[in-house]
Amino acid sequence: MKLLVAYDKNTSTSKVLDKALNRARESNAYVYLVRTCDPDTKEREIQELEHRLNEIRKEVFKKHGVESETHILIRGLTPGEDIVQYAYEKNVDEIIIGIKKRSKVEKLMFGSTAQYIILEAHCPVLTVK
Repeated sequence: MKLLVAYDKNTSTSKVLDKALNRARESNAYVYLVRTCDPDTKEREIQELEHRLNEIRKEVFKKHGVESETHILIRGLTPGEDIVQYAYEKNVDEIIIGIKKRSKVEKLMFGSTAQYIILEAHCPVLTVK
């Protein structure tokens, strides 16, 4: 089994990672820890993100014997499109994402990455609040 965990510093990361670790251990899954970035993201920010993702990988997954790898996606797509496309490319069995409550107006004005992923992914999507 393959899991994709979408890392977003704005959601409850610890809850998402706890759920991902439990799912991975239950099913002996391989984990892709993924973060999306805009093409104009500064090199320093990318390096900091890579460092953070690798720390998480070691502290959460490797420590508990779960095989995993990290990826920063910089492909010029929206975050939702990037995650869905990457999951399809890697033939992922489940996507795990964090969500936060947004008003209907906020969703209308700004869209919803989580909503896009839920509706467009080829596999089940587990949302963690």
